[in-house]
Amino acid sequence: MRTKVLATALMLVTTGMALAAEPLPVSPAADTPEHWRQPVTPFRIADHTWYVGTQGLTALLVKTDAGAVLIDGGLPQAAQYVLANLRSLGVEPGQLKFILHSHAHADHSGALAALKRATGATLVSNAESAVLLARGGSDDMHFGDELPYPPVHADRLLMDGETVDLGAIHLRAHFTPAHTPGSLSWTWTDTRDGKPLRIAYLDSFSAPGYRLVDHPRYPRIVEDYRRGFATARALPCDLLITPHPDGSGWKTETGTAGEMSCPDYVARAEKALEAEVDKQRKAAASH
Repeated sequence: MRTKVLATALMLVTTGMALAAEPLPVSPAADTPEHWRQPVTPFRIADHTWYVGTQGLTALLVKTDAGAVLIDGGLPQAAQYVLANLRSLGVEPGQLKFILHSHAHADHSGALAALKRATGATLVSNAESAVLLARGGSDDMHFGDELPYPPVHADRLLMDGETVDLGAIHLRAHFTPAHTPGSLSWTWTDTRDGKPLRIAYLDSFSAPGYRLVDHPRYPRIVEDYRRGFATARALPCDLLITPHPDGSGWKTETGTAGEMSCPDYVARAEKALEAEVDKQRKAAASH
């Protein structure tokens, strides 16, 4: 079944047709929303930047004369699908030089081990995320062992503000601790219609079911969220992209960009976080 799905996807991507409705396989480790596994036709975002993920999970390809960079890979079962998308855009596995990521959860980093193995690309991370990547998502401070994926070793650890340089593209890492302690956001300048385009790939800022008050393993979790908000709000941003494309209004099935700005994305997340913190504090005070 997997071979049939991938072959169909590659054929339709190459001919520019809409992909078949059949989603990628369900993982035996964890159930996931179907739109996270739904193939879509890769589409161009800017002169060097392409969307190569599924309908509900972003993966970005940045092509240069010196090779290519991939940011995020989706669920573990998406690895061959992403590779097929890269080939359809003229990028063979050996031409992928770097693999970057947003945060080290299974829905964004699950395919990284297989992608690294298939391409030999250098996996770039930071110290906080590298630990979780090496554990394959186990012992997550919020989810425990609920969201496992194949472990993968980071080849290069970045400092905040460091760049990954390839050809004429310089991708800058920004530490935005929030959704995870090691969350990374990325900015780079591409071109479109002959003009510079400052792209910001902002990581998730949600706190789904997280304990935000008196967290025993993460006492300063709320402070880190606020620090991440402040960093993201100040980033250069003509075009916002997010790991969950619908979180910023993208309609990936049609290749339509969202209209949300970076400040609006941050403000919405900040409002949601403060409301949840207030709720949890009131609940704690009542006991």
